[in-house]
This record gives sequence, C-alpha cells and structure tokens, in this order.
Amino acid sequence: MSRRSCSDVAGFTLIEVLVALAIVAAVLSSIGAVIATSVKGTRSIDQRLALTGAAETLLAELPARNLLKAGRQSGELAGHRWRIDVSAMNPSAANDDARQNPRFVPLAVTMRLQAPNGPAIQLTTVRLVPRAAE
Repeated sequence: MSRRSCSDVAGFTLIEVLVALAIVAAVLSSIGAVIATSVKGTRSIDQRLALTGAAETLLAELPARNLLKAGRQSGELAGHRWRIDVSAMNPSAANDDARQNPRFVPLAVTMRLQAPNGPAIQLTTVRLVPRAAE
C-alpha cells in the first residue's frame, strides 16, 4: 500500500500541466509580438533609406546652378517615382534681394519621391543661381 501512495504523489496533475502550457503560450506570443514589431520597424527604416538614397542621387544629378531653370521634371529611378519642381522664391523678396545682392536669385527646388509600395518623402532646398543679364 505504501508503494501505491508514492506513485500517486510523483508527477504532475493535469491542471499543473495546463497552467504551465498556458504560461509558455503567453510568453511565446509576447516574444512573437516583439519580433513582429522589430521586423516592421526594420522594413520602415529600409524603405526610408532607399528613398533617401534615391533623393541624394537625384539632387546630385541636378544641372549646375548656372543651368538650372524654373519648371517641372518627373521620372522614375529604381522603381521610385519622382517629381522635381523648380520655382522662383517670392518674387517681391527676389526684387528686394536684387538691390542687396544683384548676382544671385534664389530658386526653390522641391522634390517628391514615392516608393513602389507607397511610402513617400518630400524634400525642399534652395539653390542660388546667377541672375540673368537684363
């Protein structure tokens, strides 16, 4: 009889096993959520870096400042659609600047890039171009 009582005490009950499995499942689902968030963040960073790299390439390929003209250009680079708008900045301010610095006119260069899967960025910079002889 003493043998039987030892075997009844040894081991786990069904309730203990189920509680242990529930704890393991909760921990694994938490780890899965953290990994999913990390993967999503990494993809977002990769997309941002690809857009930034394409923007740097396009800005480097802009014409020299003495050849830069107002207008719009668009195209595609490595699957990224892009549009560049070049326009004179505030004409009244440009006329005021003409009295102070007659050699240069500021042009606003606005670039918009969109990745093939949707994310987009917009960059704006100013380029000083030599004033045309009047």
